[in-house]
Amino acid sequence: MKDESYLSNGYLDTPIDWIPGMRNIRLKDLPSFIRTTDRDEIVLNFMMEQAQNCLKSSAIIFNTFDELEQEVLNAIVAKFPRIYTIGPLPLLSKQLPENKLESMSSSLWKEDSSCLDWLHERSPNSVVYINFGSIAVMTEENLIEFAWGLADSNHPFLWIIRPDVIMGGSATLPAEFTKATKDRGMLASWCPQDQVLSHPSVGGFLTHAGWNSTIESICAGVPVICWPFFAEQQTNCRYACTTWEIGMEIDKNVKREDIQKLVKELMEGDKGKNMRQKVLYWKEKAEEATKKGGSSYKNFDTLTKEILCLK
Repeated sequence: MKDESYLSNGYLDTPIDWIPGMRNIRLKDLPSFIRTTDRDEIVLNFMMEQAQNCLKSSAIIFNTFDELEQEVLNAIVAKFPRIYTIGPLPLLSKQLPENKLESMSSSLWKEDSSCLDWLHERSPNSVVYINFGSIAVMTEENLIEFAWGLADSNHPFLWIIRPDVIMGGSATLPAEFTKATKDRGMLASWCPQDQVLSHPSVGGFLTHAGWNSTIESICAGVPVICWPFFAEQQTNCRYACTTWEIGMEIDKNVKREDIQKLVKELMEGDKGKNMRQKVLYWKEKAEEATKKGGSSYKNFDTLTKEILCLK
């Protein structure tokens, strides 16, 4: 939407119940490119065109597993039965022979593995990992609020700050923040996220709720705090916080006191403990789906055979 200011009266909180397979959804939980009053919106029209193209395809492949999104998948199958759920891909890839996929990665930035040595020195489940993905950006004010919220939480943290994360500027943190957190915080420009999330010292993930990060957090059994930015991230956030019960949402207008409160609840509170139990449940289900005989494993096997038959 070109201007959402006139919707500040809470209209976007309106619940909607007319999308097949999707319960407990509000207008603001729909992908950002749908929230428009402009029929000529380029991104919306592009996505509508791609959705129609999907219906013309031989099949649709999803990086998810049946149990995680059963209602949505059932609704899709009712319209288009030729789908393959073959995820989570990070777990499915573990079923392949070693060293075959070393060059494959979803990362768009050069990874710095030095943070792993820093994590080795931390206690189990003690570190908050913060990464807002490859392309999401924020204001300098957002950055400062996140920084002091983390500082005031008194928890160790690993914060990935890309060089281009600030809109129209560079990411510069106050010297006072650096001094206050020097013994319990580490900053890096990028990292091998799968290794970080699976590290024993990581106990929570502050994320933009992109699908890759969401599914990777489930694979690692790490609960999340979500700050969705655009595209489908709002929808992922809603499912994480309600349907799967593995996350909490940050208000769009970031405030340091909210960050402090959410981080402390995630790492210390009863809700954080419940979220950790839930995400471990989903991790187990994801592992079952991708092991030999599991639903995603079998779907991938069938898909491969059908592709070979096309020759």
